[in-house]
Amino acid sequence: MPIKATAPNQTQILDFLKAGLHEDVQDGDHTSLACIPADKVSTARLLVKDEGVIAGVDLAKMVFELVDPEAQFETLIEDGSEIKYGDIAFKVTCKSQALLKGERLALNLMQRMSGIATLSNRFAFEVEDLPVKILDTRKTTPNLRFLEKWAVRIGGCHNYRDGLYDWIMVKDNHIDACGSITKAIEKVNQYKQDNNLDLGVTIEVRNLVELYEVLEAGGVTRIMLDNFEVPIMREAVNIINKRFEVEASGGITLSKVRQIAKTGVDFISCGALTHSSKSLDLSLKIVK
Repeated sequence: MPIKATAPNQTQILDFLKAGLHEDVQDGDHTSLACIPADKVSTARLLVKDEGVIAGVDLAKMVFELVDPEAQFETLIEDGSEIKYGDIAFKVTCKSQALLKGERLALNLMQRMSGIATLSNRFAFEVEDLPVKILDTRKTTPNLRFLEKWAVRIGGCHNYRDGLYDWIMVKDNHIDACGSITKAIEKVNQYKQDNNLDLGVTIEVRNLVELYEVLEAGGVTRIMLDNFEVPIMREAVNIINKRFEVEASGGITLSKVRQIAKTGVDFISCGALTHSSKSLDLSLKIVK
């Protein structure tokens, strides 16, 4: 069964697609304008040339309806479904000039999103029987974050914060610049109170000494264990003893994620979901 994931705001998507078309087309697709009659209609198929999880079919539909409001789009494989070489994900029939105008935008987005969804799905599969959530990070392509995080959801993992504005995360640089863990926590909570903010607070610790300082200070939602070796991580989870949420972070790989999950952490944040995924090979071919 395909994994269902809530889509981003439709207005945000349309604004982004219009900007993407403008970047590519500007004053016209002169190749198509020169050699294809304006009234010519074509049907094309999205051909899968890889294996993984498809993402961006719904987005492609929006692209082709944007370039040709009369486009007829038939979804054959839904977002979140497993795909293999030779599959046909969708068919679209529209004005030929419009088809070629939207082709590259649709393909670029689908290939990127499908790569992220595929890698996310592999991480999710590794821990599907364990009580842990795999989270993405802010390590995304500028201005593509909302689509890349959508792809993470399609793949079966979870979003962390959308940006610096919706969750407080006190990391090593904040602590070093502030002076200490205790000072940083005190200042964060005073700031939240002064500004009437209801935000979660994660604090990063690099060793057990810092962990004990956090436990003494309190005032956080989640403790992030950064680059802990697995035995030390397991010890830290036992020390915390469910008093706070626990997150593992740093150097998370597919080969290690299950071992990390079995330490008892609640969350595992993984930048690789978005910064190290490989785009899937997809192509759009006109039916002759």
